[in-house]
Amino acid sequence: MDLSLTPTARRGASHPEKDMAYPTVTVDTDHGAFTVELWNDVAPGHSENFLKLVRKGFYDGLSFHRILPGFVIQGGCPKGDGTGGPGWHVKAEFNEREHVPGVLSMARSSDPNSAGSQFFVCLTREHCRHLDRQYTAFGKVTKGMEVVEKIAAVPIEPRSGKPTGQPPRMKKVTENATAARNA
Repeated sequence: MDLSLTPTARRGASHPEKDMAYPTVTVDTDHGAFTVELWNDVAPGHSENFLKLVRKGFYDGLSFHRILPGFVIQGGCPKGDGTGGPGWHVKAEFNEREHVPGVLSMARSSDPNSAGSQFFVCLTREHCRHLDRQYTAFGKVTKGMEVVEKIAAVPIEPRSGKPTGQPPRMKKVTENATAARNA
């Protein structure tokens, strides 16, 4: 079974003590809300880093500063221009999860270990397949992909992907309660 395509994939028999639901986060934006699961089995450092930032309220009020239709929406920069971060980096955790529509992955510079707070959501497989095993996929949208697509449809400067008007904003990003999954 291709775990990258199942939104409620379990961690499996190799980790029976961790046979529970993935942690989830709801991103409430000015275009609506979407929910992501965090793949802490294949990217534990990135998942924990994201949750740490969510718990601190880091993402609240930040924009989606880069929108490339047919490719990605990107947010999580405290400066709003793609140059900021939380003040630390997370070591790369490249894995076998494919960058398909809805996949949450960490943005970085040319240094594989430079990810911090900026993330992107893939819009298509066609234009994201080259990201596989080059960027850390650490989650997937499980609800509200239509909101991601609304954000992807805002007017942008074609060369930069910068929104031409008010950029879409994350109003509140919240960790959801996680319960053990029934067998």
